[in-house]
Amino acid sequence: MSIEQQLQAGIAALGLRLPEGAEAKLLDYLALLGKWNRVYNLTAVREAERMVSHHLLDSLAAVPFFRAGTTVLDVGSGGGLPGIPLAIARPDLQVTLIDSIAKKTAFLLQAKAELGLANLSVVTGRVEGYRPAVGFDAITSRAFADLREFVTLTRHLLNPSGCWLAMKGLTPHEEIASLPDWVKVSANKALQVPGLEAARHLIVLELVA
Repeated sequence: MSIEQQLQAGIAALGLRLPEGAEAKLLDYLALLGKWNRVYNLTAVREAERMVSHHLLDSLAAVPFFRAGTTVLDVGSGGGLPGIPLAIARPDLQVTLIDSIAKKTAFLLQAKAELGLANLSVVTGRVEGYRPAVGFDAITSRAFADLREFVTLTRHLLNPSGCWLAMKGLTPHEEIASLPDWVKVSANKALQVPGLEAARHLIVLELVA
């Protein structure tokens, strides 16, 4: 099976309907990630077939849980995951990627330009020092930090009615138990990622009213 077929089958298995041209952009992104990875070490996964399941489909599995028209911050975006697949799949979202490592944000800016992603912004810096004029409706991360650190470092960036969407492997029971008292778990969604044997969960967190 080619990576194109693998991606098509995965998108179908996830039940997603992507905009016209999205699959081609996802494959272009994968090629770009592979090319830059040889010099910049953006991801430990190097085989294209594994990148489809471990990166693209893993990120796309969370797509249905982002509300239409929201602003999204992807914290510790690294090589652009899950933010770039999210921006490609959902042009209705305004996605901001932040990472403290300049070589990674250089790649993200190149990807934005080459893929023509008008709904994507890139910020170089530490998230705790980031002070935009307005907050975000959703803040997401994939392997950025434990839940307590994630919500503590980004609390100032979340709109009052917004939510955090943390992508995790197994349900992180210990991390959930150590959450501060001003945040609550509003959902724990088991994600079925095509081609990925490992458990995946999306933990949705909200501010306590």
